[in-house]
Amino acid sequence: MSPRKTPAKAAQRGEILTLPSGSLKVRVYAGKDSLTGKKHFLTETISHKLPDYRKVAERARTKLLNQVDERRAPRTNATVNMLMDKYEQNLNVDRSTEISYRRNIRLHIRPLLGDRQLGKDLHGETWDSFNATLKQCSKHCGGKGKFIEHRKSGEHECTDKCKVHACEGLSDSTIRKIYSCLSGAMKLALRWGWISVNPLDVATQPKAPQSKPHPPSTEEAAIIVNEAFRDFAWGMLVWLTMVTGFRRGELCGVRIADVDFTQRALTVEVAVGQEGGETWETDPKDHQKRRIALDEATWSLLLIYIEHIKEIAAEAGVTLAPKGKLFSRSIDHKTPLKPDSVSQRYSRMCKRLEVQTNLHALRHYSATELIAAGVDPRTVAGRLGHGGGGATTLKVYSAWRSEADQRAASTLTGRMPTPPIALDRSGKAVSTLEPKITGPYRKIAADLRGAITCGALRPGDTLPTVAELTTRYGVSAGTANRAVAELKAAGLVQASRGKRPVVLDPSAAASQSAEVVQITSNRKARQG
Repeated sequence: MSPRKTPAKAAQRGEILTLPSGSLKVRVYAGKDSLTGKKHFLTETISHKLPDYRKVAERARTKLLNQVDERRAPRTNATVNMLMDKYEQNLNVDRSTEISYRRNIRLHIRPLLGDRQLGKDLHGETWDSFNATLKQCSKHCGGKGKFIEHRKSGEHECTDKCKVHACEGLSDSTIRKIYSCLSGAMKLALRWGWISVNPLDVATQPKAPQSKPHPPSTEEAAIIVNEAFRDFAWGMLVWLTMVTGFRRGELCGVRIADVDFTQRALTVEVAVGQEGGETWETDPKDHQKRRIALDEATWSLLLIYIEHIKEIAAEAGVTLAPKGKLFSRSIDHKTPLKPDSVSQRYSRMCKRLEVQTNLHALRHYSATELIAAGVDPRTVAGRLGHGGGGATTLKVYSAWRSEADQRAASTLTGRMPTPPIALDRSGKAVSTLEPKITGPYRKIAADLRGAITCGALRPGDTLPTVAELTTRYGVSAGTANRAVAELKAAGLVQASRGKRPVVLDPSAAASQSAEVVQITSNRKARQG
């Protein structure tokens, strides 16, 4: 009988190494680095000064092994900079968005997070510190020291545009755009196997800012239009923005050929993008072609404007370009306006007029006026180029209009029951409830009191005669006299023998009654 073999002891995963300082280094193999192809290890150092530090090291080895087994371990030592290099190579967005993403990566993500390892250094504390830095200063100066922000780089003569730096944090909307870049990059890292868990899951991102549209009022709109039409071309641009709600890029991109002379409409097919001094044609924001019908007044203005620019071109001996822009600084209308220049000119004009608004608010104005006029939100959304069946239009662009609010209040009031309390002509609160009348003289007194309160009988008017009251109510003369006496006691009429009672001022009567009550109260107090 052959000797029984002793089973070999299973190889222990991970290792604990002793460092020259006496501390222990725990190391666990986590596979090959997805980026470099080299072996990737998870490590943790345990100080030898800890009590039972060898047991602590064993627990650390077990923890790292569990991370590997549960595929929660980082699979690469790649940094955020390495990820952003790959992400920028794979960007597939329109040009304007790409420029915005690259700017945020260059100015904010790389300087603050570039050296951080994806699977190791991006935790909750990192994101909180990142947010705090962005909100403190857009230049990430940490609130320290002052320096000159130069208008341009290189040697130059500083002007008033070269200013001393003042800390100003980024807006929530800009920070959200930065997180959009990070989110897209992290999704790629997950798909490539660089990480197993998205580090952004523990980040606190700013909430979407609540829209507060503030279009110009009707009076402000009139002031703006009158000022703009000092220059016919500029006035036409401002007017068309108010009517159509075009975005500024769409306004600069609309062509003369986009005017439909048969249907009296404008087609939105291209827009103009801008970065610095460079411009280019792109799709509208919603990437869809749309047609905008024009009202009679706008159509007439547009026809006059087109004839105007044709005459200017003819005087200069040129013809309008086949794909010429509707608005342009060049005589042949071949060159589009720059969106930034349009916004700046509009802002300067409004500042001169002391109207607090901007060009985009005209888009709000168009949507708000259409909705206030009763146009359904889906139609308004179609004119503005919104998706979602009008939900975005109602939520973002329709401001509160006092006229529509007043109409709603009037409609509601007409369907509500009469309130039990109202104000009389003197501003005094009175009851509108019908009093319970228990005697004939009280019925007469109540009717006369009501006539005085509502103003049918004014101060100085005379009451009906006793004979008229007896005939009207079918009572005796004594009952009619008793009703008049009650009004006299209440201070509502002045009556004397042989003269018809005269109506007194109700407010004076109220103060007189209060004075009588006070005198009576004082007299009782003295007698007591």
